[in-house]
Amino acid sequence: MQLAKVFFLMAGLTALMVVLGGYFFGQGGAVLFLGIAAVMNFGMFWFSHKAVLKMYKARIVSPEDAPELYRMVDELRQRAGLPMPVVAIAPQEQPNAFATGRSHKKAVVCVTAGLLKLVDRRELEGVVAHELAHIKHYHMLVSTIAATMAGAVAMLASVARWGAILGGGRDGDRNPIVLIALSIIAPLAAVIVQMGISRVNEFQADRTGAEIAGSPDGLASALQRLESYAQRIPMQVNPAGAQLAIVNPLAGVRGQAFTKLFRTHPPTEERIAKLREMRGTF
Repeated sequence: MQLAKVFFLMAGLTALMVVLGGYFFGQGGAVLFLGIAAVMNFGMFWFSHKAVLKMYKARIVSPEDAPELYRMVDELRQRAGLPMPVVAIAPQEQPNAFATGRSHKKAVVCVTAGLLKLVDRRELEGVVAHELAHIKHYHMLVSTIAATMAGAVAMLASVARWGAILGGGRDGDRNPIVLIALSIIAPLAAVIVQMGISRVNEFQADRTGAEIAGSPDGLASALQRLESYAQRIPMQVNPAGAQLAIVNPLAGVRGQAFTKLFRTHPPTEERIAKLREMRGTF
């Protein structure tokens, strides 16, 4: 069901881009801007693990550096049927975690120093299992494709807006007011679809993470604790990296009220409720 939802959301985003490209610039418009966006976003995707680790100032650790964490990741990834990912620790005091990497073999699981200090073993297992679930389901790849299409829509809309302002438009027969309206609405629609994909992925990772850990209780307890700490211990991080975290790391940062309207994660209380519904199912 979750994969079907992602498929239909992706299909909707593709259709939006193709329709806009054809309306604004004719048959070749959609293909051209999809190609430009693909080059940009897949370039970022190829090096995403390095970029995200740098955003969080994280360091890669060995079994000697963090033996308990490394052993836990190794045990859980075996349950998930995954190769051993790179393990990293970020120095932030806010308890949080994320996964990145373009494939199973190039995956990274990163936890903050605060997470290691402020959660118990059962909760840490739940968090690590959630991040391994993202890797298992190739959520980074899905998110990158969604970002590619959303980027293409944004570029189409931007060119159309300037064309309308400057009196252009395909064949000169487009109403400039309509073009400007579409250039504003279209990127917003693309972002909403992208948010929908991210939220579906989070629910899927929660469920698979609970299965990997053997119980939903650790993850549910961890999410409750992490959400509380995120409000009290702010973290300054690039929003591009923030959306990868298990809970929003910018929740406690001033001036983030508007961004809550476009949050990429479902409400934490809803995630916890769904996890608690899973008790006794596996």
